[in-house]
Amino acid sequence: MRFAITASDSSLGVFNGFLKAGWEPLKLFVFSTHGTLDSNHKAIELAQSKNINVQLSRMTEDDLRGLGESGCEALIVAGYKWRIGDWKPYLKHAVNFHPSPLPYARGPYPIPRAILENRKSWAVTCHRLDPDFDTGDILAAETFQLHDNECHESLSLKTQMASGRLAERVAKEFPQLWSRAVPQGAGDYWPKLTQEELTINFSSSVDTIMRQVRALGLLECLAYINGVLICIRRAVGWTEMHSHSAGAVVHVHNKSLVVAAQDGYIGIIDWNVVSADVSKAFPQQY
Repeated sequence: MRFAITASDSSLGVFNGFLKAGWEPLKLFVFSTHGTLDSNHKAIELAQSKNINVQLSRMTEDDLRGLGESGCEALIVAGYKWRIGDWKPYLKHAVNFHPSPLPYARGPYPIPRAILENRKSWAVTCHRLDPDFDTGDILAAETFQLHDNECHESLSLKTQMASGRLAERVAKEFPQLWSRAVPQGAGDYWPKLTQEELTINFSSSVDTIMRQVRALGLLECLAYINGVLICIRRAVGWTEMHSHSAGAVVHVHNKSLVVAAQDGYIGIIDWNVVSADVSKAFPQQY
């Protein structure tokens, strides 16, 4: 089948899955990415190696019409920051690969909350593209297990690998899966994390705080240290009886800070100031 795809480097496995199944690519739609978490260089290189057009601007109705006129049979959405318009007048098929076990965890980016909720398994789901986000009939899903110390980066990598496996399976069995797609039924929607959910409360247990740190990973969680807002990429924690007030900085070594929690300590290893004068917050360090 001839197809167009939206993709970034983190969803390259989906692109490759359809290519391995013998599908013919016609066009790649990409979007600007933050290099730390994702990029689009590999996706663009792959498209260029197939001599297909790459579009960075938002997909429009004219683009959908053009795909139909060029003989495109399916639009594959594997990550895209914009809503896609009504494809049905121009294309026979359109599917989306969503990083959750639909109909649960609809929404823009459910991976951190999956860790916060201590889920024991997770999935990537391929569904028909509908006007409402993540609600279309389900073609297939790829389920995998999570471990107790799952972090944002491990779950992201697991999701990428599962997406590639699912894409290859969907591509090979597409006509049958499309015709047998199952309505989702009731589910739930997971919005983006609020600032409160991103911010550490040092009155919480070490286990709760470290789960929050793992859930955000390179996305970074926030914390107020002596009135200074910082973002945290890496921290360690341990339980230990103490008499310090929660949130008190009890030790400083180079740039590492040890902060008291409810039942132990959090060692903040990799962090940066978001606002305020850091020298006022940590005078012994400067």
